[in-house]
Amino acid sequence: QVQLVESGGGLVQPGGSLRLSCGVSGFNLDYYAIGWFRQAPGKEREGVSSIYLMDGSTHYIDSVKGRFTISRDNAKNTVLLQMSSLKPEDTAVYYCAARGGGSWRDPEAYLYWGQGTQVTVSS
Repeated sequence: QVQLVESGGGLVQPGGSLRLSCGVSGFNLDYYAIGWFRQAPGKEREGVSSIYLMDGSTHYIDSVKGRFTISRDNAKNTVLLQMSSLKPEDTAVYYCAARGGGSWRDPEAYLYWGQGTQVTVSS
């Protein structure tokens, strides 16, 4: 059974850091790309970052470049999203998802989704 489970969200002050984890089970990570999406109230879901696990290639939207880092923890079959210098506009529910191909920013390209974790950046 394919399963993606996010964790690590919470409340943080502007300028702070959080590390999100996406635990994966039920399929071989090597043949998929994992993406992180976020959705704020009243807004569309947007792709934040993606990693293709076969070669380690990564993508980021411009607004998080230099602040967020996506990586894989091989030992734990987990994909991490390290978020630093957080801003109030980063507040959203964050989802991880898995795709076999297609555009990394297109939610329709993803086959499996986690349940989401809330990130709130506020003083």
